[in-house]
Amino acid sequence: MIIENTFMQNKFDDIRPYYPSEIPPAMQRIAESEYFGMLSQYIFPDENVEEVRKTVRSIRTTDEFQQKVMSCVNRQVIARSMSDFTYSGLDGLDPEKRYLFVSNHRDIMLDSSLLQYLFHSNGFRTTEITFGSNLMHPQLVVDIGKANKMFKVIRSSNIRSFLENSMHLSKYIRYTIKEKGESVWIAQRNGRTKDGNDVTDQGIIKMFCMSEATDLILSMSELNIVPIAVSYQIESCDILKTRELYLSLKCGKYVKQPGEDLNSILTGILQPKGTVNIRICKPLTAEDLSLNYKFPNDFFKKVASLIDRRIHENYKLYNNNYIAHDIRSGTSTYSGFYTPEEKERFIDRCNCMLKQIDGDKDTLMSIFLGIYAAPVENAEKTSNLQII
Repeated sequence: MIIENTFMQNKFDDIRPYYPSEIPPAMQRIAESEYFGMLSQYIFPDENVEEVRKTVRSIRTTDEFQQKVMSCVNRQVIARSMSDFTYSGLDGLDPEKRYLFVSNHRDIMLDSSLLQYLFHSNGFRTTEITFGSNLMHPQLVVDIGKANKMFKVIRSSNIRSFLENSMHLSKYIRYTIKEKGESVWIAQRNGRTKDGNDVTDQGIIKMFCMSEATDLILSMSELNIVPIAVSYQIESCDILKTRELYLSLKCGKYVKQPGEDLNSILTGILQPKGTVNIRICKPLTAEDLSLNYKFPNDFFKKVASLIDRRIHENYKLYNNNYIAHDIRSGTSTYSGFYTPEEKERFIDRCNCMLKQIDGDKDTLMSIFLGIYAAPVENAEKTSNLQII
């Protein structure tokens, strides 16, 4: 439960989720939004819009909002866009313990949202969720996000603001886990993985330690880090990611257009995804983190590599990953993991991508295949894959 106290008001008002007293006004704004009818029809297709509006206006707590609205959102996403939703690793968590979940990041909203649904459905307390300040608009998004335990990660360009915001975020995460009694979800890097290669930014690890830098091993251990591997059979926004990577390669830097993040959110929600899997990896223990290092950056790099290894080992590889690897490498190394029909369907998706994006076809195909093939290459580095 979010506790309204002077400490939080003074220190974290600029980034924290809503207090309980702020939930009812947020529900009124959501119910009055011009988009409410559209959202209601998607989330509650069999219910009268005015009845749904009445229900939303009656909500008084975050737990109630998650139960009555967000669980329904996730059920609709799963039913409408997935052939199956699977998971494992819950048995490795202590329901009474608070964790820092460090996840690979493939979809803006769904990576964290599906994990919350998984926790809620299995009797675990949901987590607070990091959400980039660039996504915190319009007011409807702010209200839904902050009522759903999201807290803001302030994006900044100059080095002084970046360091100040990093320290602020570090203090809030540590406070939330140790004193507030809430777990936290954060992506392993700023922004989604576009090229399929899930790599933890060691700057994220450094940020975790900024709020308690005297003993780095103890600083990390008391956060109870748990890596999360989320895998999509059909990569979220795969065609949009291919376009962005291609333009970045061609122009040197990709500049997002207005409304592009919202388009990615909606595409991720609506796009068919096949099977989606979440694997909760083993928590990093004090023994795991007792690493030999000479300089702090060595420690940050080793912890990042440890998280990467857990994620790569637990990433669920699908037929599309093996198909892309074999097409890209010109081999049939993993042909036992897919059928000719599945390969043909994947090639059809490649051709669909080529029709939607202007540019050099070979380069586009290499980028698209790389998004799907990279997890296989990472798995080859960390474990002995069975080759049929």
